[in-house]
Amino acid sequence: MNNMDLETEKISQIDKDNNYDENQIQVLEGLEAVRKRPGMYIGSTGPKGLHHLVYEIVDNAIDEALAGYCTEIQVDILPDNIIRVTDNGRGIPTGIHPKEKISAATVVYTILHAGGKFGGGGYKVAGGLHGVGASVVNALSEWLELTVYDGENVHFQRFDRGSYTEPLKIIGKTDKTGTSVSFKADPEIFTETTSYEYDVLLKRLREQAFLNAGIKIVFSDLRNELEPVQEVLHYEGGIRQFVEHIHKTRGVDAISDEVIYFQGVGDDMFVEIALQYNDTYNDLILSFANNIHTPDGGTHETGFKNALTKVINEYGKKFNLLKDGDKLMGDDVREGLTAIVSVKLTNCEFEGQTKGRLGNPEVRPLVDKIVNEKLMNYLEENPAVAKTIFEKSVQAQRAREAAKKARELTRRKSALESSSLPGKLADCSEKDNQYTEIYIVEGDSAGGSAKEGRDRRFQAILPLWGKMLNVEKARIDKVYGNEKLMPVVTALGTSIGEDFDIEKLRYGKVIIMADADVDGSHIRTLLLTFFFRFMRELIEDGHIYIAQPPLFKVYRGKQVRYAFSDEERDQYIRELAGENNLKVDVQRYKGLGEMDPEQLWETTMNPETRTMIKITMEDAVKADEIFTILMGDKVLPRREFIESNAEYVKDLDV
Repeated sequence: MNNMDLETEKISQIDKDNNYDENQIQVLEGLEAVRKRPGMYIGSTGPKGLHHLVYEIVDNAIDEALAGYCTEIQVDILPDNIIRVTDNGRGIPTGIHPKEKISAATVVYTILHAGGKFGGGGYKVAGGLHGVGASVVNALSEWLELTVYDGENVHFQRFDRGSYTEPLKIIGKTDKTGTSVSFKADPEIFTETTSYEYDVLLKRLREQAFLNAGIKIVFSDLRNELEPVQEVLHYEGGIRQFVEHIHKTRGVDAISDEVIYFQGVGDDMFVEIALQYNDTYNDLILSFANNIHTPDGGTHETGFKNALTKVINEYGKKFNLLKDGDKLMGDDVREGLTAIVSVKLTNCEFEGQTKGRLGNPEVRPLVDKIVNEKLMNYLEENPAVAKTIFEKSVQAQRAREAAKKARELTRRKSALESSSLPGKLADCSEKDNQYTEIYIVEGDSAGGSAKEGRDRRFQAILPLWGKMLNVEKARIDKVYGNEKLMPVVTALGTSIGEDFDIEKLRYGKVIIMADADVDGSHIRTLLLTFFFRFMRELIEDGHIYIAQPPLFKVYRGKQVRYAFSDEERDQYIRELAGENNLKVDVQRYKGLGEMDPEQLWETTMNPETRTMIKITMEDAVKADEIFTILMGDKVLPRREFIESNAEYVKDLDV
């Protein structure tokens, strides 16, 4: 099975000679528990679970594409947030199931663990919820309508909350094949929202189009009939174009002209990898198993990383680019790397209920073998590209060694000093980080007010001043010794890089408190970028907060209100003016330093009255992309991002 082209290798994963009919639909268990415990099947009943319904139906169509029978999928968001997914595959089998004595299509949509993914001749490569997807979507929908085209007849059946009153019936004639599913998520289940986010679905569908080269996905949002939106997602270049898309979206420049691509097969597994280096200091590796994103990696990603490091080192030794005893580390060879690792195999073993990590042990040696052979061949055949990659890796190695020296110097300096805490830190008396919090405050003036107004028992204050380092444009060696950032690192106690230890965190809440203006927003973004790049676990564990100081003081005599928006300001003016339209004074706070300690405590620091935003990281890849756009070197992507998101930002009085 060597020397086969991409499409032939994909088709080799299935056996097209096997019949796909009612005999391939196997039933494992019933459907009763789904509506009682929906979170067990789709993760949550919030927005994430809502969008997962769409993914499950689309995944069934993708499985038809993997089997070689589907070339186009249409996904529509209709008015009232109804979803319709149509494919031109073979159509779900409509014959009578030998065991259940009802249509096989009805079985698929009403009985849990019923589907072609369990039979020997249905699908050999499949994503979805291991075959439970269709029935789960049906169970969690207010209603679902199934239409099957088998080349002769049009079959139709309607379900209400997973149940049906009429069997699958023929409603017309047709010469086409395929399946169309329309459903409306049940508001009794999805109590938070049943409204779909276009961009969330677009990201997932584009991902699927990249991972399945040649398939055409047409995605339409028809909720606004006056302004319908449509995207045609069709990428003959597959994951090569995926890498190019990532670089274009992030506004980063590749350091070589072409994306490196290779593929291979073995033991009913298909592996394809695309990679390209760019001019940033951060790496991004996206791994997939049977089209399912594995954010926590797994055996396929581990095999790729180890093999990449080994190949770059062997290349350096072979061509005398490395001194005897020198060795590049994994972080060195991955600096600035964007890579897609996609594997397709018969039986995926995912670790964790959310399928975050691939566990199949047989995948790792295959990926390792393919990378070792094909990447080395590529580097030897393209010496200019190889030299560029190797030089970047060596620069990363030097920066790592410089960071190590700077880290050791910082340690020695701290050991010699009587107190290792920053001089400007006003610490709290409590030591248990379950109760402590630190305010990182912009400017000495605001810091002075915060120190006077705080509760000294559990609130610490660290003032910052001057321009802060943009770590998006700097390696870690530039962070050590930085007079703006190291006080933050020292105060928190966790260190950074190799020494980072979340167990040493001195404060349970790390609160960024800056002015409500452009400069304040910049400082918040710089600090968030720093935490994201070098102390990400603080965000992941929910320790980072943004303070929300008021914008206005609205007062008449001794009656005082603090407003956090223009609308709130106008509301308080009306309330205090009363029916007699009395004079009301309004003070616009230009900065935190304009508040006296009592005001700052009352509005921004008192746990009983304050408002704070907790920073979370639902999608690390998206967060990575946004930080690269906002804090990177390229102006155009940043301008496009700001323009496209301007509607979400309120005017600032600066």
